[in-house]
Amino acid sequence: MLTENFLFIGALLLFAAVFAGKAAYRLGAPTLLLFLGVGMLFGYFEVVEFKSAEFAQFIGMVAMCIILFSGGMDTKFAEIKPVMAPGVVMATMGVMLTAGIVGTFIYFVAPHFGIELSFSMALLIAATMSSTDSASVFSILRSKKQGLQQNLRPLLELESGSNDPMAYILTVMLVGIVADGHSIDWWEAMRTFIIQMLVGAGLGYGFGRITVWIMNRINIRNIPSLYSVLLLACAFFTFSFTTMVYGNGYLAVYIAGLVVGNYRITYRNMLSTFFDSFTWLLQIILFIILGLFVDVEALLEPKVLFMGVAVGLFMIFIARPTATFASMIPFNNFSGKARTYISWVGLRGAVPIIFALYPITRGIDNAEYIFNVVFMVTIVSLIVQGTTVSSMANWLGLSYDEPESTFKFTVPDHIRSEFSEIGVTASMLHNGDTLKDIHLPGHTLVVLVCRDTKYFVPKGHTQLKSGDKLLVVSDDNEELLQKVEDLGIKHMIKV
Repeated sequence: MLTENFLFIGALLLFAAVFAGKAAYRLGAPTLLLFLGVGMLFGYFEVVEFKSAEFAQFIGMVAMCIILFSGGMDTKFAEIKPVMAPGVVMATMGVMLTAGIVGTFIYFVAPHFGIELSFSMALLIAATMSSTDSASVFSILRSKKQGLQQNLRPLLELESGSNDPMAYILTVMLVGIVADGHSIDWWEAMRTFIIQMLVGAGLGYGFGRITVWIMNRINIRNIPSLYSVLLLACAFFTFSFTTMVYGNGYLAVYIAGLVVGNYRITYRNMLSTFFDSFTWLLQIILFIILGLFVDVEALLEPKVLFMGVAVGLFMIFIARPTATFASMIPFNNFSGKARTYISWVGLRGAVPIIFALYPITRGIDNAEYIFNVVFMVTIVSLIVQGTTVSSMANWLGLSYDEPESTFKFTVPDHIRSEFSEIGVTASMLHNGDTLKDIHLPGHTLVVLVCRDTKYFVPKGHTQLKSGDKLLVVSDDNEELLQKVEDLGIKHMIKV
């Protein structure tokens, strides 16, 4: 009977999370904030009792492993290459600056809220929430369907996907210092950081290439669903092996996903669908569990509530902008508005809460207080920043409507031809309004026309109208792109 009750409650939680996600999308609120709210609501009314920090930490580790791997798979190297340098600086220097600024603020402000903290403890609190959250950033930016100028979206995704290792190293180092009562050894900390980053990056790339080789060489086409299981095993192996040899597993799994996503692998479309669904499931479970774990009454105590709100607002309006503008000084190709937007999208989410569990599992004094403050800061960040990601981009004039393809279908991986959508304009028809009057490259064929939500297969004498959408297939996409440019076509989307 216990098993049935567990499944029943689990189903209710998932139902509530899905409907909360739908409501969040309509209201413009961060979906993950509503997932967190569902867990807090069920925990507050004692529908579910969950107080295992170790299990929550384990779920967080598994979820972050898949979230980072999936995020890497969805990131095109061609998009992040122009922003690689600022992304890496933000993911390292930006995190350290944020931790230092916020830690100093906490150290001097804490006594005013009735809490005496050592400087190491203040830095520990700051370190747990010094990185932006990949789950929050990926889900919000990709669900908005909003384009951002100056390569801002790939920069923000690169930063959020690669800055967790820095925060993790700082957190683990400071947990050890606070637990053992030692002073901070900055040279040892720097040596540890360099080793973990180099080992993590090297093994991440190596295992990524090995994963691509395995996926393309092993023959299990008679049971294609096993490819998803195989890729999942490769992701978990990359993370765990790297961690065991003292590398940074979070960085390794993100780079491995980036490598896999930028090489041709068998059953790519099926794998992408599986990982997208699995990532959403893990995000829901993770945020619900974290919501269940927190003590709502302790969260509302004045010393936690006021401290959390004060630190959250300080981080949003002072620490994050300061760290961002300082880190971006060497890069002149970003406008002041772009830098302002980067500083605004410093979302906190599951990662700071997961890192805040480390002091609890190590039995550090005031660990519950640290966790509650970090939880409150996360809520403040998701409410203030998460609900304004789109409106801030509009206000700064950095957004544009991201075109969405009219034709939605899946192309088998073994087909080398590329499908694109072209919008017919009046200038295209000045030499004639039939399909044969539009001189497309020899390796290109128009296979379908969409006109006023109706679809039909065209022939050479088919008359076209301005506003029609053409689905074209080409064996030479570079030649097609050149022709599109010559014709003055602005509406072209890769399907």
